[in-house]
Amino acid sequence: MSDTSEQTIIKKYANRRLYNTGTSTYVTLEDLSEMVKAGEDFVVFDAKSGEDITRSVLTQIIFEHENKGQNLLPIAFLRQLIRFYGDSMQTLVPSYLEFSMDNLTKDQDNLRKQLSDSFGNSAFDAMEEQVRRNTEMFENAMKMFMPFSTGAAQEPPTAKTPPSQQDKNELDALKEQMADMQKMLSTLTEKKK
Repeated sequence: MSDTSEQTIIKKYANRRLYNTGTSTYVTLEDLSEMVKAGEDFVVFDAKSGEDITRSVLTQIIFEHENKGQNLLPIAFLRQLIRFYGDSMQTLVPSYLEFSMDNLTKDQDNLRKQLSDSFGNSAFDAMEEQVRRNTEMFENAMKMFMPFSTGAAQEPPTAKTPPSQQDKNELDALKEQMADMQKMLSTLTEKKK
């Protein structure tokens, strides 16, 4: 959120009150949540220091929703996300997540219709299965980028060391998942025509 010329400015005061400078009213986290859902862009500044605290306020909104029982983030995802903090892959994760969410947002209506047309009542079961496969694929891809960071300390492979059976199995599994995804995409594309 860098261009503040078209964004609503929200100021957070020491008493934790949030002030919407666009409407000259105090707002709550729930109000900010509704603004996000309505597509209204805003930036939050600490009134005293002038620091941009938008990220922490948005995180707080997510925390509030999760505490109300509106669980959107799976525990395994949260754990994996925490593991990335301080890791060499930390810089890659935000752009990956942003790209994934942008694509999901752009395609959500088409995805809902195609899942409903393709799977009927079991659409969400199929979607959960696909999410599980995507998560596994993402985790496997991350393991490929940091093969020595999990488990006990390992001896780095030398150029002469042949790939282990486990590496071959993981690669085969990834290839199989990619082939399944390609088949699903082909099927959905054909049905769309």
